[in-house]
Amino acid sequence: MNIAKLSLTALAALALAAPAAATEVEVTRFHTAESLAGAAPGPIAVRAGAGMAADALETQVWLDAVAAALVRQGFTIASDAPRVAEVSLDQAVVRSEAARSRSGVSIGVGAGSGGGWYGRRSGVNLGLGLGFRLGGKSGDVLDSTLSVAIVAADGARAWEGRAEAAPRVKSKDAATPDLANEMAEKLFSGFPGESGATIGAR
Repeated sequence: MNIAKLSLTALAALALAAPAAATEVEVTRFHTAESLAGAAPGPIAVRAGAGMAADALETQVWLDAVAAALVRQGFTIASDAPRVAEVSLDQAVVRSEAARSRSGVSIGVGAGSGGGWYGRRSGVNLGLGLGFRLGGKSGDVLDSTLSVAIVAADGARAWEGRAEAAPRVKSKDAATPDLANEMAEKLFSGFPGESGATIGAR
């Protein structure tokens, strides 16, 4: 199902159905006083970022979750909007919570910025949730990072955010629909959020 074809009724239902808290999610947002004008609620398109297969079913689950979270913040989803929410996902299995590392992360935001998230694993692994739950070990976690950048028509990044979670791979929380909805909801809760502050830190 393409975002452009998502019915207003279905999107409204998704927007109203904010997920109940389950997985602990850590959120960081970045913006400047100047860039926030470009991040005000209004028409926006939601698209897969570099490395995500735009036509993959699991990609669409994450795009739909981000779209619904944006609608709850007053945005309207329009496939032809000049402003875009670029969605990226980074997932991998790690043996325990202690193995998580967030070193070397930097953000570029504001007019003319070509920045983004750097220093993390390269590549995007989709379709992991079900297989990990069936074959993963009880101590394994699904280390997941959802990143969204609101990009203006001129290419300037008005707002960037990152949500991180590490549910046990065999838990229901690791299933893609549940994880996508909860991470997107937490990422945009209290939008635009305090720049540079990390919420829900473990």
